[in-house]
Amino acid sequence: MTYVDYYKILGIDKTATQEDIKKAFRKLARKYHPDLNPNDKDAKLNFQQINEANEVLSDPEKRKKYDQYGNDWQHAEEFEKNKQYQRQSPNSRGAGFSGAQSEGDFSDFFESMFGGASRSGRSRQVKYRGEDYNAEIHLDLIDAYKTHKQTLTVNGKNIRITIPAGIDNGQTIKIAGHGGQGINGGPNGDLYITFSIGNHPKYKRLENNLYTTVDLDFYIAVLGGEITIDTLNGKVKLKVNPETQNGSKIKLKGKGFPVYKNEGQFGDLYVTYIIKIPTNLTEKQKVLFTELSKS
Repeated sequence: MTYVDYYKILGIDKTATQEDIKKAFRKLARKYHPDLNPNDKDAKLNFQQINEANEVLSDPEKRKKYDQYGNDWQHAEEFEKNKQYQRQSPNSRGAGFSGAQSEGDFSDFFESMFGGASRSGRSRQVKYRGEDYNAEIHLDLIDAYKTHKQTLTVNGKNIRITIPAGIDNGQTIKIAGHGGQGINGGPNGDLYITFSIGNHPKYKRLENNLYTTVDLDFYIAVLGGEITIDTLNGKVKLKVNPETQNGSKIKLKGKGFPVYKNEGQFGDLYVTYIIKIPTNLTEKQKVLFTELSKS
């Protein structure tokens, strides 16, 4: 089996932190998303490799096994059990697992367990992994704000999935074993679901932060006061300082978007004030503004 370097695929080194992995994945996922590269025949393959690399390296346990066993990391437990058995067995020296093993030893062991030709030369039926499936789910910002369930129909079967709050636009998750059926008893393929999140008329999302504008009455901007604004999780009262300028920004901590798979954590909401100049003034109001301008 050809060694697949997941670190190289994501463009990071082996000392990369989880945050480094997350940033590299998001950058590459947006770059190679098939919908954004309709004329690139390799985009789909690149996209799948990026997702596979992220699936392994973003999970500390899987990453540890991958660092030790390479492509055979999924069968690490079977290898360890066999190695332990061989050490305990009085006839283990002839089994090929005593002492240090090379990468080739791993491959020989896995080949003998999961298919290919045996050491005695008897041929075995080759098992083929099923095809991976790809699907896309369209959400609006409100849907992505809260954890909810959806039912997909894949290959005639209904699959009910839970979509965590804070899912990102363009993010892909893997549902293991829900792809094409394996051949000759081989494992099923996986289902990759990519999320497309539409724009919201009022809020702009940037990672976990939200941005919005609020119309501010001219007189409140000048004299100060209190206003009530909408957020994605309810209304909030704000105190407006006197002499607030047009374009002023305030930050509402924790009123932004949920942090993916971090329950109870939220980004911030940034509000920009747009001061509305009064129109259709009466003659008396015009006189008052004139006097004010001369003072």
